[in-house]
Amino acid sequence: MTAIDWAALRAAASAAMERAYCPYSHFPVGAAALTSDGRIVTGSNVENASLGITLCAECSLVSALFGAGAPSDLSFTDPPRLLAVSVVDREGLPLTPCGRCRQLLHEHGGPSLQLETDTGVRPLSEYLPNAFGPEYL
Repeated sequence: MTAIDWAALRAAASAAMERAYCPYSHFPVGAAALTSDGRIVTGSNVENASLGITLCAECSLVSALFGAGAPSDLSFTDPPRLLAVSVVDREGLPLTPCGRCRQLLHEHGGPSLQLETDTGVRPLSEYLPNAFGPEYL
């Protein structure tokens, strides 16, 4: 596995957090991930007046995995994967993703995805055991 520079991921997540759009909660969140093709992708939360359709930072992160800056030869039979994820609050401290985001991260990183949390680095499988994924479809 590729060596993970957690300080660099946290710094990238903190920079993404600065771009959050959160006029309702005033709770900016940033996320950064190391991908299987060697990129660092980032995302931030984007709120909406209809709070139920707010995008978490992890949603933006997954969009970035396939969006601008992604290789032009992306194959959906062998797409890039998330290897390691750091999600931070306004202080740059690690946040644990919500349940919806854990499912999204599982889809694009799998159970071995390394997640930085306030209790250390853990595999996603510890936060979403027995996850439902594409292998069931």
